[in-house]
Amino acid sequence: MTPFGKKVRAMRTERGIAQKEMAAAIGVSPAYLSALEHGRRGVPNWAMVQKIIGFFNVIWDEAEALEDLARRSDPRVTVATAGLSPEATLLANRLAAQISMLSPDDIEQIVALLDEIDQKSASRSSSRSLTSQP
Repeated sequence: MTPFGKKVRAMRTERGIAQKEMAAAIGVSPAYLSALEHGRRGVPNWAMVQKIIGFFNVIWDEAEALEDLARRSDPRVTVATAGLSPEATLLANRLAAQISMLSPDDIEQIVALLDEIDQKSASRSSSRSLTSQP
């Protein structure tokens, strides 16, 4: 199951909506919706994400969060390390080889570390843009 599929399923079940009902409302088959929820489909296209956002009538931040989750939910991700450091290639290969052995706690720690790196990077970017303004 992908993070996007998990979220869609949670939103649907919280509202007591059957898969068949939602599928009909957004113009897909129940089999497609099931495959999307279970991560057996690739990342949904922008139009499909918008249909789901409209179906659940979510707005602003929640809609943006759902769009971001869809972008980050490719069940067949590929990491290209050409042009990066040898250490980056080693990291990508080790993660690919060991991801199935990671515990939920291990995964949570790695995601938290990546979130921390994202925040530091965003902070540096905003600091640079503030100091480069006239």
